[in-house]
Amino acid sequence: MASGRQLFRGVALPACVACALSAAARADGLSGYLPLNLEPEIERQVERVLILADEPILKRPFPVALVRAALPEACKRDAPLCKRVERYLERYEQSYALTHASVTGALHGGADVVLENQHGLTSDSSWEASAQGYIQPSDYLLVSAGGVGYAGRTVPTGSMLSFGNSWAQLDIGWRDHWLSPMTDTGSMLMSTEAPTMLSATLSNWEPMTRLGIQYEFFLGRLTQTGSDVGRSLTGDNILYDGVSSRGDPRYLGMQLSIEPFPGWSLGVNRALEYGGGSGLPDSASFLLRDFFKPSGLSQTQGNQEASYVSRFIFPGRTPFAVYFQYAGEDNSDGGSYLLGNAALSAGIDFPRLWRHFDLTYEVSEWQNIWYVHNIFLDGMTSYGLVLGNWGADQRNFGDGVGARAQMLHIGWEPPFGGYLELRAHSLVNQTYYGGDVRQYFVGEPLPYPYFHYYDVGLTYSHPWKGLTVGGEALVGRDVYGQSFTRLSGFLRYGDPQHSQQDSSGDDGEQTSYGGLAGQRSSELFVDAGVNVNKVREDLATNLPITYTPTGYGPHFGLGARRAVSDNNDLGVRLELDEIQGHSLIGVRAVDWRYRFDTVAFGLFAGVDRYNLATPAYSLYGGAGLEFRDFFGSWLPHWDLGLDFRYGQNIARDHVLPTDPTGGRPDSFYKIESGVLYLSRGF
Repeated sequence: MASGRQLFRGVALPACVACALSAAARADGLSGYLPLNLEPEIERQVERVLILADEPILKRPFPVALVRAALPEACKRDAPLCKRVERYLERYEQSYALTHASVTGALHGGADVVLENQHGLTSDSSWEASAQGYIQPSDYLLVSAGGVGYAGRTVPTGSMLSFGNSWAQLDIGWRDHWLSPMTDTGSMLMSTEAPTMLSATLSNWEPMTRLGIQYEFFLGRLTQTGSDVGRSLTGDNILYDGVSSRGDPRYLGMQLSIEPFPGWSLGVNRALEYGGGSGLPDSASFLLRDFFKPSGLSQTQGNQEASYVSRFIFPGRTPFAVYFQYAGEDNSDGGSYLLGNAALSAGIDFPRLWRHFDLTYEVSEWQNIWYVHNIFLDGMTSYGLVLGNWGADQRNFGDGVGARAQMLHIGWEPPFGGYLELRAHSLVNQTYYGGDVRQYFVGEPLPYPYFHYYDVGLTYSHPWKGLTVGGEALVGRDVYGQSFTRLSGFLRYGDPQHSQQDSSGDDGEQTSYGGLAGQRSSELFVDAGVNVNKVREDLATNLPITYTPTGYGPHFGLGARRAVSDNNDLGVRLELDEIQGHSLIGVRAVDWRYRFDTVAFGLFAGVDRYNLATPAYSLYGGAGLEFRDFFGSWLPHWDLGLDFRYGQNIARDHVLPTDPTGGRPDSFYKIESGVLYLSRGF
């Protein structure tokens, strides 16, 4: 475990900055946190409240104060839902209270797999228990106690000492972290896939300044040694300058984000694994010098990851949230802002469909060499489990294989009460390999091909005599072709007032989905047209750079936007093109336009996925003109658009036998294109 001095050094500089900012105005008190992935039925209700309140969250766990502040706006749209969440939050309004307690018993059969985002819980555990409570002697001091246990492991998750205010809160203890807008699939840097680490965290729950600035810095130590890990590839897990050693590396994580307009947020995450082994630097000066320099020593003396994240809320009659994460295991050629070994994740979340349903869909794809490293042979793991995406635990440990994971969640509030959830996962490990630790450092052969992983779970929960009772049936198949089953029942804490199902959803207060209060306008739209393109190909250092002939291909787009001022719109867009005989998928995480009467000017930025022999990724951006209502009253809501786009160093690694050999291990493609299209708004 990291010493108190080491934890303090990791957050001292951010603390000074936060204190300087908070000195400009009076800050409110600190906030406790809702349990993360321990009570999914109420967590789902909270997620829905935040969307209806136009609150685009980018990280978890949710601060209690933030959710409480979101309730007034959400209650204008779904009063019954708000009442349930409001009653739950009453647990946090006392000087001390038990806020969460749950016990689960299970029967299981077949293969043993790690269950997604459940603090390391495996399908063969016959029991699980968790609890959390707190004592708050003042608005600026909070003592929390908790724990998560199951067969083979118990960790004091939720136990921490917190002090500070709404602009600078320091948490020391076993606090969960989730650095992504993704709710289930695609949190590449930090999730609850592994057990909670001991850390010191400095963050704010109340946005600062007109830009809505939020930050989080935390320092912890990974658990990669000890009898309960059991998945290390070698006796020594660190190899530096030809010297092997064994230790527990340190981990520094960060998120900075802004919310300049309601319903839209943008952020950047950074993570660095460092120290713990013979000769590796671990001083505060090393962190201050290299944490913000991805091309510096952090690349040769540490293991780094980063991501860009965004979230957009569409406030129409059927509101929804669209969110993206673009992550890299390292940086790429062409600038420190470009990410190497990329991963793209996207999701869409409907808090209410057809009155009684809600739906979430997420997909994540990552290239090779994730969660492996040439210095830290166990990669970014703790307790033998990855810190990020659950899909990376469904592989041979140490295999740097790329993969694609998906998740579908459908919730239903039936007329007879309670909440029924269907959740399905799938994972496809790719057939190519790169960065395999066994092959390079242990001498073991490459693993055999994987099967497609899937699982389907059906969960029902219902209030009963002051408690919440429920059960889950789970079936699936692992990546080795072995099936597994798990049948579990759970009992959760809640007194009659706090847990009783609100019965007013149908006959009492009604829901209202006619648009968010104060919202000027919002629209969905589709695009169709043609692109003209040219590609610069830089395949290897020992091969000449070439340019393709000018090409033409079809273009299709689908997007959503909302007005953020009298003339400014913000939105998101999915673009599908054919470029030189290959498909190009672009996701615009930032799609801005400025409207005049008949013309609009726009700027945009996002991520390209170029479908070559293996997928290639990078950032792209551009500008566009739009002639509004191009056909006048004859065909209203039809616009003519002209966009110019540029994709910078779209990269793929050399992992196939047909790829160039010698020189650098990757190829780069720069794509210039112009698009002429018609757009129809709804």
